Amino acid sequence: KGMKIRSSLTATDLADPKGVLSLHAYANDRGMRLTYPVPLEVFVGYGEWFQTHAVADLDTRRVNRIEAAGERFFLLLDDGDRVVAERVVMATGLANQEFRPAQFAGLSTDLVSHTSEHADLGRFRNKRVAVIGRGQSACESAALLNLAGADVELISRGDIHWLGAVSADADRPTNLIWRLHKILASKSGVGSFPFDWLADLPGVVRHLPPNVRARFTAHCIRAGATRWLKPRFEGVKTGPARNIVGARTTGSQISLQFDNGSATFDHILLATGYHINIAKLGLLAPEVLEQVRCANGSPLLSTGFESSMRGLHFVGASAVESYGPLMRFVAGSGYAARQVTQALLVNRSLPRRARSEDAHKPVFVDADGGFLREPMAR
Repeated sequence: KGMKIRSSLTATDLADPKGVLSLHAYANDRGMRLTYPVPLEVFVGYGEWFQTHAVADLDTRRVNRIEAAGERFFLLLDDGDRVVAERVVMATGLANQEFRPAQFAGLSTDLVSHTSEHADLGRFRNKRVAVIGRGQSACESAALLNLAGADVELISRGDIHWLGAVSADADRPTNLIWRLHKILASKSGVGSFPFDWLADLPGVVRHLPPNVRARFTAHCIRAGATRWLKPRFEGVKTGPARNIVGARTTGSQISLQFDNGSATFDHILLATGYHINIAKLGLLAPEVLEQVRCANGSPLLSTGFESSMRGLHFVGASAVESYGPLMRFVAGSGYAARQVTQALLVNRSLPRRARSEDAHKPVFVDADGGFLREPMAR
């Protein structure tokens, strides 16, 4: 509640084959005026509007487990039903992928939680809260906690990297530089110029040597916060860079030990990002996981976003390891959708094995465990 979308208006459109279901089209349909940054509730409304227009036939039953059955997959659903498919596309986003530093392992969730677990930070009113991190999630959470009436402190290992111009009233040199940056920036704006133009070419990024691709991705999505947050930062404590060496509970509070002292808080909010590990999705059976080659928990993908297990595809954040930083953002959805669709269509043109038409339909699994029986783009 209260969050705003970091992406620019040009990088916030969901992809559709005809390019008619844009954020601006939604705003026009609803008679609203778009402003930047876009409030989260506006983007959520846009997503629901997009779904009703693009994929109205949505099956919202939860997928509990995906098993291998020869050259097919069995999807076991929460109502006991079973879906058979030859191809499954995993579009589960960052579900269950939150990263928790080892210092906080085993501590009560009443005292330590991740930003992904909260929809409203109002519950922390009059509490002393430490936010761990220095990216967009950390800085915006700190600002919202402050607005909610919490005594909040941002703790990080380095200074905040502020992105963009403050406002139209920014000093002239900064404003001119930022205007030039906006002119030269790619549509997605993922990464700094000129790296953003390479990020917009995931098909090229995929062919970079793995170590080069990893460094490039890390550079493009390094921790940073949009500068429009700065005016909302008044009242947020930001001390010097500190390393957390330990954490322990003291009654109903939690104490953090630093390399240069300690401090006690009512709650620790981890804005420590995400680390992809497909085993943590909780959906893939062991025999499926064994057949998917991974690097650091991320599946290694070939053409069409296909994993080493034939017929199993991964898009979104799970594809960053293979296709680069664009896959982490909405701006990458169009490329992924086109590539997966092309792979599915090529497969359909090949001689068919004995199979039912229903099993031939690809299944798209989303973050909530619901699934679609047909691809959106044909």
